[in-house]
Amino acid sequence: MTMQFNTFSAVAVTLAVLGAAPALAQSAPPSPPPAITVTGEAQKSVAPDIAQIEAGVSNMAKTARAAAEANNVAMGKVLLELKNAGVDGKDAQTSRLSIQPQYASNRSGPSEINGYLASNLVTVRVRDVARVAGLVDTLVTAGANEIRGIGFRVADPSKLLDDVRAEAIADARRKAEVYARAAGVTLGAPLLITEDTQQGVAPMRKMMATRSDAAPVAPGEETLGVNVTVSWAIKAP
Repeated sequence: MTMQFNTFSAVAVTLAVLGAAPALAQSAPPSPPPAITVTGEAQKSVAPDIAQIEAGVSNMAKTARAAAEANNVAMGKVLLELKNAGVDGKDAQTSRLSIQPQYASNRSGPSEINGYLASNLVTVRVRDVARVAGLVDTLVTAGANEIRGIGFRVADPSKLLDDVRAEAIADARRKAEVYARAAGVTLGAPLLITEDTQQGVAPMRKMMATRSDAAPVAPGEETLGVNVTVSWAIKAP
């Protein structure tokens, strides 16, 4: 009896394993379709149509309150001159406001506070790049003693980027067709498209905060770039 029971159990286990095999095979993920994956690239250089100036006022005083009050007066003059120059209030925004203690160096003991530095920076958006040089002069004349930099960009690059995207797809197809011919196959429809957009912003330029007669400023060009990675289905000949 014992031997017959063990034989029956072994057969039952074998049948159970064999019965489960088709179910396991059915749950395996399908193999991805054959494809050629390439990256297409395209760029376009355009003249920027908007600029940004970061400027401000810094001053020292014996007390934090005196430094802040003097700084507020100085910045008020700067903002008033910007308004008089036709800059809309929404295009001038405070980007940094700080009051920091300044320490006197003392080798024989702990450093002591010998005053406070108040700093107020404003970011000015300029919607006509031809006015940048004149506005820098206006800022300096009004009392701005910090010109942190100037940057240029394209205000609305979306339409221009659409043209670059089409060129990037064309570049991807050209590359894929080269591979397809070399491999003896033909291209099918795109299976997957992913995009990486690059908008090269002209860097902020540091400038000396000195009185000048409309210091020359060159906006240069901004480069709009698109990289697209495309997987193309392939067909056997």
